[in-house]
Amino acid sequence: MTTPAPGSRQRWLVPVVVVVLSVTVGGGLLARELYRRPDQPADDTSVAVPPPSSASSGAPGAAGEVGMTDDARAHPQADAVRRVLQKYFEAINTKQYPLWTDVVTDERAATQSQSDWKKGVRTTKDSDALVYRIERSSGNSLRVLVGFTSKQAIEDAPLFFREPCIKWRLVMPLVVEDKALKVAAVDGGPPPEHEKC
Repeated sequence: MTTPAPGSRQRWLVPVVVVVLSVTVGGGLLARELYRRPDQPADDTSVAVPPPSSASSGAPGAAGEVGMTDDARAHPQADAVRRVLQKYFEAINTKQYPLWTDVVTDERAATQSQSDWKKGVRTTKDSDALVYRIERSSGNSLRVLVGFTSKQAIEDAPLFFREPCIKWRLVMPLVVEDKALKVAAVDGGPPPEHEKC
């Protein structure tokens, strides 16, 4: 029985190592591109989402229009998302409960009567809405990362953050209901990211 010479074993080892390293590096670069936040430069390693006022692309439009980053605008359902959120914020700013119930799910609408809803938004004025990212979730649902500024009387501010002006950043779930995209209830848990204006 003869054993192969040490040189012949090393001949096939080098190409295998090169292929494994290439796949690993390529996979790492691809993952970095896929998971980097849309508003982060390539060399930025932070994870914080800047407030809407500091976003350079897709800044909120005039007259309270919902803005979008380039990343969000590239999503196939970007226009539908923008239209729903435009109506959602318009309903709050103009205190139109029927318009609000038209763009939220039946389940969400059932949790607030018209009088409770109007009490909750009586002094609220939302502005500077900016969609950072739109991602597909389970089924037909979407997860929309949005930031906006909310101004209200201090007594109408959330109990956990009594401020007259709050910058919010949160993930809003959107689902298809009755063949239309609607805003579902935000998942429970800790309050969404917020800061004083």
